[in-house]
Amino acid sequence: MHELIRKAAPNLKRYFHKGTPAGEAGMRMKMIGYGKLHYATRSGETVEWPVIGVALQKNYISVYVAVTRADAPIVPTYAGRLGEKRVGRNNFSFERFDDLNAAGVSSLVAETGRIFASDPENPIRYMQGM
Repeated sequence: MHELIRKAAPNLKRYFHKGTPAGEAGMRMKMIGYGKLHYATRSGETVEWPVIGVALQKNYISVYVAVTRADAPIVPTYAGRLGEKRVGRNNFSFERFDDLNAAGVSSLVAETGRIFASDPENPIRYMQGM
């Protein structure tokens, strides 16, 4: 997955997202992040979040995507073309990398990278609007 993301969106730098501490705004899960943003929550707290995050869950791997296209989450527009087990508003899940449609995932990642490069505020507007 790392190689696919690096090739499709080289502008999104990889880092370890440690999750937010209990009692603070944001999600607690640890994940590998690609691209980093900071957004303010309704309470005024600043939260760090990846543009693309890859998280190991108990039974599957989830990929979170924080950009939008035409003010709507981008992931559902790729539903059925990723080889995913399930798809949500801003994420999709799979059990094994070999199950994925690499071309579909690569297209999603490349578009995400282009959107973020041309409009770094895109995911911030999305995260603040949730």
